[in-house]
Amino acid sequence: MKADDLLLLVSRQMPFGKYQGRLLADLPGAYLAWFAREGFPPGELGRLLALMHEIDHNGLRGLLEPLRRPGRRP
Repeated sequence: MKADDLLLLVSRQMPFGKYQGRLLADLPGAYLAWFAREGFPPGELGRLLALMHEIDHNGLRGLLEPLRRPGRRP
C-alpha cells in the first residue's frame, strides 16, 4: 500500500460499470467481493479495489471517515 492510497479511495470515482461515478470508498461490499472472485482490473484501479475489498471485508470502513472531512490535512 502506498501512503496516499487511502486518500485516493475517498476521492477517486469508479470509471466504469454499474457503479460508475461512485467513490471507490462507497462501493458496496458485494461488488468488491465479486471483483475478488472474478479478478481485479490491472493497474492502479485494481490495486485500489483490492485495498478497498480488504478494508470492507475486515470491517474497517470507519477508518476512511476522517479523510472525507472538509478541511482535512493531506
